[in-house]
Amino acid sequence: MHVLFVEPAFPSNQRQFVRALRLSGARVTAIGESAPQALDSELRGWLHGYERVRSVVDEEALLQAVRRCQAREWVDRLEATVEAHVLPAARVRAACRIPGTTLETAHLCRDKPSMKQALREAGVACAASAGVSSPGEALAFVERVGFPVILKPRDSAGASNTYRVTDLDGLRDALAASGVGSGGSVAIEEFVEGHEGFYDTVCAGGRVVHEFFSHYYPNVLQAMRERWISPQFVTTNRVDAPGYDEVRQMGARVIRRLGIGTSATHMEWFFGPRGLKFSEIGCRPPGVDAWEVYCAANEMDLYLEWARAVLDLPPRERPSRRFAAGHVALRPERDGRIEGYSGVDEVVRAYGDWIVSIHLPPAGTPTQPIEAGFKANAWIRLRHPDYDELRRMLDRVGQVLRVRAG
Repeated sequence: MHVLFVEPAFPSNQRQFVRALRLSGARVTAIGESAPQALDSELRGWLHGYERVRSVVDEEALLQAVRRCQAREWVDRLEATVEAHVLPAARVRAACRIPGTTLETAHLCRDKPSMKQALREAGVACAASAGVSSPGEALAFVERVGFPVILKPRDSAGASNTYRVTDLDGLRDALAASGVGSGGSVAIEEFVEGHEGFYDTVCAGGRVVHEFFSHYYPNVLQAMRERWISPQFVTTNRVDAPGYDEVRQMGARVIRRLGIGTSATHMEWFFGPRGLKFSEIGCRPPGVDAWEVYCAANEMDLYLEWARAVLDLPPRERPSRRFAAGHVALRPERDGRIEGYSGVDEVVRAYGDWIVSIHLPPAGTPTQPIEAGFKANAWIRLRHPDYDELRRMLDRVGQVLRVRAG
């Protein structure tokens, strides 16, 4: 099969999808923004061809690149695995009549109000939500559901530009910051109390062939606002525990209603006093290299399993579930430049056998704002056969290993 893959070089784990497609027998033509000579020799060696565009989210440029490929030879698939690339790729896929995620599915997985409306109609429990384009519409929503509410971009990913609003002054400020009243439109949602987790899959023909259950500690919105927190996400190996059946069933209903066929998915959920509530889903893998955590926990190459699904090949590996694994982000004490670290030796002595990978930017590296997410500065990934012990280890790392900045 000949597969076109959007953007092979950035972010860094994109190369793993190219590698997996090539090893699974595909001819891979990549479409990217870098000059061909900027690609390293290993990545170039995996490629059948390469098309450079100014921007992979420039739909006209992407369309012309795909048509150049089609003029040379048959194209079987067009794949995109980054949130911002999914909708442009779907539009081009439709224009060029290439199989894959449909434009309707991509739109529903990108536009949060439309997504939740479709799922509520299908009986999936969601927070009350709406798309609003004026302060009056936002006020009418608040009058119906009350405070607190969440404001975020209609096509948001993670907690970027997301606001928790508790009163009318806060609502006014969040609307102004979001551009509502001057041409902007946002999603507004009822705030759902509860623990936040995510359910990730690889699907083939609408059927889940691999699944992973993970948790945030604490919830993302809090984690991205408080510098003192060393936030974690953790994937469990206790997938047969009764509490996950309801998540699994919800995921299946969401995938079916949104028409997700052969794709990775990333679905977020809340569980609290009012039970399990759907949050949102992306028709793509999770961010922050979560698949690397899954691979380490389950002693498998998930990228190869994704490639086999894309190429209509049966699964070859099954998750071992031998380990739980997690990622803990380590924040600098202030913004500026990293000066050094304390507690590294203690962490390595205590947990060296369980460390999967560790990232400590060298002294002099500019810090990134905490809102940049789980990989913004330093981080460590661990695995352990016992989920509860892993959680204790991750907590201890967050307490002991400090990032000094000035």
